[in-house]
Amino acid sequence: MTMQLPDFTILVSHWHRLIISIAGIVAAIICGWLAYRTVLYIFRRFDKHPGNLTQLILTECAAPLRFALPVYATDLAMPILRLPAAVDAPLDHLLGLLEIGAISWLAIKLAFAFSESLVIHYQTASNDDFKTRRIVTQIRLLRRILLVTIAVLATGVALMSFRWGRELGGSVLASAGIAGLAVGLAARPTIENLVAGFQLAITQPIRLEDVVIVENEWGWIEEITTTYVVVRIWDLRRLVLPLTYFISHPFQNWTRHSANLMGAVHVYSDYTIPVDAVRQELARVVETLPDWDRRVCGLQVTHATANTLELRALVSSSDSSKLWNLRCAVRERLIAFIQKNYPQCLPRTRAEVPGLEEAAAFASANRADGAPA
Repeated sequence: MTMQLPDFTILVSHWHRLIISIAGIVAAIICGWLAYRTVLYIFRRFDKHPGNLTQLILTECAAPLRFALPVYATDLAMPILRLPAAVDAPLDHLLGLLEIGAISWLAIKLAFAFSESLVIHYQTASNDDFKTRRIVTQIRLLRRILLVTIAVLATGVALMSFRWGRELGGSVLASAGIAGLAVGLAARPTIENLVAGFQLAITQPIRLEDVVIVENEWGWIEEITTTYVVVRIWDLRRLVLPLTYFISHPFQNWTRHSANLMGAVHVYSDYTIPVDAVRQELARVVETLPDWDRRVCGLQVTHATANTLELRALVSSSDSSKLWNLRCAVRERLIAFIQKNYPQCLPRTRAEVPGLEEAAAFASANRADGAPA
């Protein structure tokens, strides 16, 4: 019985090819990295204006480029390496997945860079705060929708590269009746929020930093995402509402077209109050208050009850925060004015007691006769 020794020549040849293939992959990765450094150098060499779009693209896209260029260089070198079929097919599939991820990552970063450059441009170039907030809100809402779309498409393409992924896709399409209905019902909130996001971006019922009243709470629009809106309440609480809320529910927007607002201050007094004197005092008071914007100032008797008059002072200010401070100051000054100058005109309760006049007359007669009261 004779033993066959392994063919060392064939074994050495296989090892030699493997080493050459590994060296080729390493060389391709190094070439991709050098290409990345070259592109980076060229952009920095010819760009003399820091802070512009080019610098923003370099800042955002540096990481995905550093990942993508070596992957693509390796993919280009694959036909030259002539790897065994057992290694070539899995490696080629892996490179395909990495390329999908690199393209998606780069697309997301480019979308972010272009949108942020537009935001910076409008924030620095426009003096119209309302136009700037409207455009910034639209840009950021559309950017979030675009990023979600890119991520979903990339995930779908990556899954379809697997055999079981293609089979899953075919079975889903074949049973699109019940399965489609179930998926549609399950994804209904997400779809509704995406549609609401498009509506908010186009119609602009709210913008960033708009002053709103929602759920009986007063605050500012702090953040608008693809699924919810964050309202910063005046006491620094955060109210989180779905996008669909602002499409299907009524709410107050105090800065829809302008931040200028009017506010009312109600003061209650007796019927004997000299209204003209209070009106003159209001005109004098608002002249001393920096929060008044000199547009509206007036005082009227808006209601009368059995015991009091309702005086309404109407004043205006340039925004909601100043208006709140202005209303508080006007209320304090008017009450102090009435207390100091017309204390008898403060609200009082009158009552008629039967027999009180006879008792008073009897007491007066007794005092006149010298009898003790």
